[in-house]
Amino acid sequence: MKKFWNWKNQTTPQQAPERTLFLNGTIAEECWFDDDVTPQLFKDELLAGTGDITVWINSPGGDCVAAAQIYNMLMEYKGNVTVKIDGIAASAASVIAMAGTKVLMSPVSMMMIHNPATIAWGDHAEMQKAIDMLAEVKESIINAYEIKTGMSRTKLAHLMDAETWMDANKAIELGFADAMIGRCEDSDNVEIPQTSMLFSKAAVTNSLIDKIAAKCKIQQKTEPINSNISADALMDRLNLIKNWR
Repeated sequence: MKKFWNWKNQTTPQQAPERTLFLNGTIAEECWFDDDVTPQLFKDELLAGTGDITVWINSPGGDCVAAAQIYNMLMEYKGNVTVKIDGIAASAASVIAMAGTKVLMSPVSMMMIHNPATIAWGDHAEMQKAIDMLAEVKESIINAYEIKTGMSRTKLAHLMDAETWMDANKAIELGFADAMIGRCEDSDNVEIPQTSMLFSKAAVTNSLIDKIAAKCKIQQKTEPINSNISADALMDRLNLIKNWR
């Protein structure tokens, strides 16, 4: 089994540095769903020690079921959980990040949220089941974002629809993160910088399509109508067209 997590100071003696968990790469790249071993192994290692935990995340995402279970395990953990994003927390990884008692982002890190996706096969009934399932999964993901950010579910749903990318400043501004690593880790005294970046894949795509459509638009030529043409002349032209066939 290829583990996407590893520990430093997993079993912490008294007065030792706090435990550190690293989540790197694709979440559950090999197996998690329908597997009793992997989730239990992660839980056993999580509960093998006590005290506060720092979770470093650099992941493009992966299995939303695995992310949901890890999120729940971290939320139920007795100690404080400080999440530090040093690269990217995208897709399912952003859900795990929401479990942090405090979420800190590197000045050069990114966070991305989007709609869940799956692969389905079958007739229209099976396709509808997949659509309904994805809708419910989306609602469950919104729960985690809503608890952390306090934003409305409608706004969060729109951000997910647009596949939204956020730098550290924008994530702090919207409530997905609490502070920036190395700048201010006191959540009570966080100053949000004025410059922030939010990138929407859907918005950029739509803007590009609009610009291309405007450039490629064919202007229709309008010719003045000659009202002096007689009915006999028009009939002659129609007969000519019929005979041509």
